[in-house]
Amino acid sequence: MKNKLFILGIVVTFVACNQTSYNNVELNTQMDSVSYSLGISVANNLKSSGFESIENQAVASAFSDVFEGNEVKINEEDANMLIQDYFVELSQKKSQEAISTGQAFLDENGKKEGVTTTASGLQFEVLTNGTGATPVEKDQVTVHYHGTLVDGTVFDSSVERGQPATFPVNGVIPGWVEALQLMNVGSKYKLYIPSDLAYGERGAGGSIGPNETLIFEVELLSIN
Repeated sequence: MKNKLFILGIVVTFVACNQTSYNNVELNTQMDSVSYSLGISVANNLKSSGFESIENQAVASAFSDVFEGNEVKINEEDANMLIQDYFVELSQKKSQEAISTGQAFLDENGKKEGVTTTASGLQFEVLTNGTGATPVEKDQVTVHYHGTLVDGTVFDSSVERGQPATFPVNGVIPGWVEALQLMNVGSKYKLYIPSDLAYGERGAGGSIGPNETLIFEVELLSIN
């Protein structure tokens, strides 16, 4: 929450200092350049948080009222609560959109030839059939994988890093735990993992939002 308020504070400064002309500002000094750079960083941060726009004049008015000692239209406690509530609404909206998008994708994907849907809702497609052993939950495995969101955004890839990953079968998300126990060493599967078998409402870092459906290509290299 403090980070969000800090970001909004920088936005206020940026907007207030540039309210007469947003597009024609000249970067003549170091502080001009630093301020503009802050604006880029903040704008990108807010867009990634779900903001599609911001009311520039309202922001500039609040900045002016505080620094000129005028009476503010919303007290600080209420302002903090309004900001917090708004971010909660943005998060909920993004989460619901992810659920709808993921479900629509899985509904269509499940109709494709070669795609199998298990009782849990996991979908998989066999790209290469292996002939080796099949792991169980207590085993440790080494795999190569490439993970994307349904829109194709890559969030993690051992293939791109050129370094396979080793971990216990029961130490990963439920969709992987199930899928790995269907695979033989040497197999390569494409997994379509519903959000409840992935990271659910919590998401994972900045790359995977709440309730995202995930897609992986997984090659089982060995059981250790």
